[in-house]
Amino acid sequence: MIDTILTDYMNEQLALTSLDFVRYKHETIDWSLRLVGLVGPRGVGKSTLVLQHILTTKSQQQALYISAEGSYFAQHTLAEVASVFVKEGGTHLYIDEIHKYPNWSVEVKEIYDAHPALHIVFTGLSVLDLLSGQADLSRRAVLYTMQGLSFREYLEMFHNIKLPVYSLDEVVANRVDLSTLPHPLPLFREYLRHGYYPFSKEGAFLSRLDQVVTQTLEMDIPQYASMSVSTGRKLRRLMAIVAKSAPFKPDYSSIANALGVSRNVLPDYFLYMEKAGMIGQLRNETGGLRSLGKVEKVFVDNTNMMYALGLAETNTGNLRETFFYNQTRVVCDVISSKVSDFVIGEYTFEVGGKSKSGAQIEGVANGHIVKDDIEQGFGRVVPLWTFGLLY
Repeated sequence: MIDTILTDYMNEQLALTSLDFVRYKHETIDWSLRLVGLVGPRGVGKSTLVLQHILTTKSQQQALYISAEGSYFAQHTLAEVASVFVKEGGTHLYIDEIHKYPNWSVEVKEIYDAHPALHIVFTGLSVLDLLSGQADLSRRAVLYTMQGLSFREYLEMFHNIKLPVYSLDEVVANRVDLSTLPHPLPLFREYLRHGYYPFSKEGAFLSRLDQVVTQTLEMDIPQYASMSVSTGRKLRRLMAIVAKSAPFKPDYSSIANALGVSRNVLPDYFLYMEKAGMIGQLRNETGGLRSLGKVEKVFVDNTNMMYALGLAETNTGNLRETFFYNQTRVVCDVISSKVSDFVIGEYTFEVGGKSKSGAQIEGVANGHIVKDDIEQGFGRVVPLWTFGLLY
């Protein structure tokens, strides 16, 4: 029989979960798969999304939601719980915070192989899909990555303003309907400061965000990349270097000297930080995070983090580029431009303020100026805020 400690915990969490607003990722996940992993940075709402899914499918499945970081698993194993659950007719097992469980991949593989009728969904940090666990789940698990709130999602979650998702082509063609949002700029400024993380609704936002940064750099990455504690502290110093200079073109030799590490390890450090939601890296070729494309610029991951680090007040240009890259990368393959700021497919984008000229895209086919501080676009000029409606 399933321990009441587990069922009580699940029922308490479900009772606290609202269906008023559901994140963009819910509709893109194939929940019918036998093994699904939902990964992403700390604080973006992975656990809430899973609980919402359980609520919406309650009548169709026998579900159990557990947290792998709970004290219960100091004396019990996931495999034991899964075995008892299946014997009682369980069909869907949801495991939250799986990265907190030692040798998690071994037991998940064991559960998957032993119970072919059981559906398993787990959540974890986004560094998990970079690390090869002791058991290879690559042929079994389908991983989905979840990012923070888009500007569109922020409007709905915080202000109950509902806008549709627009395609990149629609945004570039200035087809965004302003009837439900006639003056977007004040709300856009709010979003840039505290709209990327759902937990900003809970108060003490800067303190919570600082905890996210500290735990990610000094605990999460070192633990799952088998780094020492001292290396974790070096990641914090590396983040400070990025923050002071971003966006910047990494000079691995000078950074290695400053940190006292080998130049050869820095690309891995940057990659871990990127996957963990601390930075973004703009490359010169397509192909995703494992691309061989050369890194042209390194950004702080999102504008909320820029404000928390005290950067946004001093460099508005960096803030604009960070927002553009942060929002477009979720649905587009974004690369650097040889003549301007960004390239997405056939489009070239130059990002700036409302007085930005079109000199840099003169003669560039499908070149566009992305301007901040304007409500509506015209011709080849597109408002910056509208790129927050892509997901």
